[in-house]
Amino acid sequence: MRFEYTIRVEAPVERVTAFLLDVPAVASCVPGVEAVEPSGAGTYRGVMKVKVGPVSLSLAGNVREELRDEATGRARLHAEAADRRVGGSVRAVLDLNVVALGPVETEVAIVSDAHLLGKLGEFGQPLIRKKADQVFAEFSETLRQRLNAAG
Repeated sequence: MRFEYTIRVEAPVERVTAFLLDVPAVASCVPGVEAVEPSGAGTYRGVMKVKVGPVSLSLAGNVREELRDEATGRARLHAEAADRRVGGSVRAVLDLNVVALGPVETEVAIVSDAHLLGKLGEFGQPLIRKKADQVFAEFSETLRQRLNAAG
């Protein structure tokens, strides 16, 4: 499944880029993320609890930075997580692109290609898309609040 989102933030591009390249800081904006810790150079381990329809999931996995370019405001992350209880997993590639719209306005484009395997893949695209949209809306609001508070 492919997801594309755009966020406009009232903060300078340098501050937005620095924040978005800090994986634990960004993870703290994602609803349901309980912990993200470094596990090596450019890799992190974490847990996200989320409810999709009637099923509660505890996705434990890894995030690996493939690209990190502060000068261009681009990043690419690979994520893999599994819920052993339900018997499913998620693999995703996440591309971030940060662009200055003005001195204190920045646009963040996020594109993700996600593959749901096992029982998670049986939920159906409309249900998954609805949950992804909800998580992204909450993430966007928290991100705006954090960046505005930092100014």
